[in-house]
Amino acid sequence: MERDAETRVLLSNEDHEEAPPLPRSMVVSLYLGYFLARWGARTWEFSVALYMIYLWPNSLFLTAMYGAVESGSTAIFGPIVGQMIDGMSYVKVLRLWLVTQNLSFIVAGGSIVALLLVPDLKSHNFHLFATLIVLTNLSGALGVLSTLAGTILVERDWVVVMSEGHPPDVLTNMNAVVRSIDLSSKLMSPVITGMIVSFVSLEASAITFAAWATVTVWIEYWLFNAVYEGVPAIVQSDERRRLRMSQPQREKTDITSPLLQKTGEDGTRSKRSGTMRIFEKISESSFIGAWRNYLGQEIVLPGIALALLFFTVLSYGTLMTATLEWQGIPTYIIGFGRGVSASIGLAATVVYPIVQSRLSPLRTGLWSFWIQWTCLLLCVGSIWAAKQETQSYMLMAGVASSRLGLWMFDLAVIQQMQDLVPEPDRCVVGGVQNSLQAALDLMANVLGIIVSDPKDFWILILFSFGTTSLAGFLYTVHLYRIRKHIFHLDKIPLLNNRFGS
Repeated sequence: MERDAETRVLLSNEDHEEAPPLPRSMVVSLYLGYFLARWGARTWEFSVALYMIYLWPNSLFLTAMYGAVESGSTAIFGPIVGQMIDGMSYVKVLRLWLVTQNLSFIVAGGSIVALLLVPDLKSHNFHLFATLIVLTNLSGALGVLSTLAGTILVERDWVVVMSEGHPPDVLTNMNAVVRSIDLSSKLMSPVITGMIVSFVSLEASAITFAAWATVTVWIEYWLFNAVYEGVPAIVQSDERRRLRMSQPQREKTDITSPLLQKTGEDGTRSKRSGTMRIFEKISESSFIGAWRNYLGQEIVLPGIALALLFFTVLSYGTLMTATLEWQGIPTYIIGFGRGVSASIGLAATVVYPIVQSRLSPLRTGLWSFWIQWTCLLLCVGSIWAAKQETQSYMLMAGVASSRLGLWMFDLAVIQQMQDLVPEPDRCVVGGVQNSLQAALDLMANVLGIIVSDPKDFWILILFSFGTTSLAGFLYTVHLYRIRKHIFHLDKIPLLNNRFGS
């Protein structure tokens, strides 16, 4: 029983018939379309922190508030997005994703331009200032929420479907390339944005962002639609989805009918029956159903561990970026530091396929996590540095170095989900996973609202390190539950003779 999770992965790959080779042009189109979509999302992710700390200096309030709105919307609607995707054809999902994402980013960019062009708007017309801030928050959050639909579609569905029938290395390599595309966007977009902000203006960066969203939406749709039409496995998967959607759902009425047959005997039973019907309606809601599905999966502990890593400020997110800006670190240096961080993360996409081929995704996740944890000790040590500038650079170095372990762990957990979650549940589980990650990101931003003085950022560092440690504990427990041991001590050279004797 201990090895059921791993043996089922091997058996599932053996069950597929040999699939025809993937058309290279279709794979390139998938990667290029995903790059364009992720570039816009990563640009907004970096830029919004700079805009908010500029609009409300000496406070993380606006920055944390935006993060809370964005994370809260994903946490609440993430499971529903997953179920919506599962109940729509691929073409409808593409249209909903690309149009909503880019239109939202255009509105958000336009609102920021209006705020930046009138720097004293807050003091002269606070109501208009607040309205534009709310519009920015809502449109930005909607753009990120629609990005979630694209992430689920490409990373959790299309990549798996395209690799079915091929050797396991195909899925591993596609996962690594998709992650490298995301990290490349995370690497280059802040550098370019930082240079625009430092050497041109904040207004120019916002105008450029809105123009990018306006132009690329058409290219992205053309590329993804070409992939849909050019890969037979995706068309066949879409047909299976349509078949599932067309099947009548009669089981629910069969379950509730015995309760309804005996409600006329007395008032107590009638009242109890009514209560049961209300309870059943709540339990059968799409939100509750999605969470029940997620919690029933074998990968629930790795999923929770991965989500806990979002309850942190130890990343180049909005709060840390705004804090570094407040501490006087030049914008282009922040962008360069984020680029270095993404470059180290990009190396993880090269190292991961090599390591997991020797250790398995399960054990690769363990080693990569604790490598990340060790690097974050430098961030904790930065709290006691004598000079503020030293603190800033120690913090940046600790976060950057930890990205190798972080993204290897991310890839390990995602591959376990792809291998162990059944096809009908992939989109739903992916939606709940992103919702859980957003909920914990929301808690980090709420903490940023409570501790809004950048001088007290050390409190957020310690709290983040604590949640990271908890994530490592949960994943280690999961590995022990599956393997019944944590380390192969007999394979360590120094101990080999002792265990071999």
